[in-house]
Amino acid sequence: MKKYLVDLTVKSVVRLNETCVLLSMTDDKPLPDSRPGQFAELRVDATPNVMLRRPISIHSFDKDANIIEFLVQVVGDGTRWLASLKEGDKINVLLPLGNGFTLPGEAGKRMLLVGGGVGSAPLYGLARELKQRNVDFAILIGARSAKDLYRRSEFEALGRVEYTTEDGSLGQKGYVTNHSLLSEKFDYIYTCGPKPMMMAVARYARENSIPCEASLENKMACGLGACLCCVENTTEGHKCVCTDGPVFSIDELKW
Repeated sequence: MKKYLVDLTVKSVVRLNETCVLLSMTDDKPLPDSRPGQFAELRVDATPNVMLRRPISIHSFDKDANIIEFLVQVVGDGTRWLASLKEGDKINVLLPLGNGFTLPGEAGKRMLLVGGGVGSAPLYGLARELKQRNVDFAILIGARSAKDLYRRSEFEALGRVEYTTEDGSLGQKGYVTNHSLLSEKFDYIYTCGPKPMMMAVARYARENSIPCEASLENKMACGLGACLCCVENTTEGHKCVCTDGPVFSIDELKW
């Protein structure tokens, strides 16, 4: 898929809590097609301490409205600058990058989407795509507490959503792999979130012979496979998460 370097216009900035914002961007020209699970590299300007772009998962892409969205969690100077953007600001973006989720090619399959905290970001675009394809799916999202669950009403508008929180403030108390939803039958699993959570989901998938894809969140710098800082040791040797992933079948991962 062709990559584009474009100056996008910030359409809106919605603060979801103290550390997370939803950035919506658009352009006068049609935005390049993006698949669920891909990401973009956003250039950070006016911040002398930040040299590199910031890789951010594509939260959703609306071709008809010509809007692309990113869920940004503030963890340092770069993401703090991104969260400070205002409506009308311009930002240079390289996209779409990486390989996204594999979409079902046959009818009658039931999918499970498992996310953790802000790691659930790319699953929103995936859920939208599955709904448009009339695919049966359920969503399971875990977090430390209710305040760490993002865009609940938007996820719930797409289909069935279940929650776990470590403190029991919403949904079932505990971890996603302890949720009663996993007693139901699923034909495919997609997951994104903290690595320990994804490893637990992968273990569950293997034990139940369910194909599963995981979206890795290794540290990235260039997004083009040049710097090699995001390399993952797989069953087929070392692979760059930014170009060979970020989505991998768990059969490739040494978890």
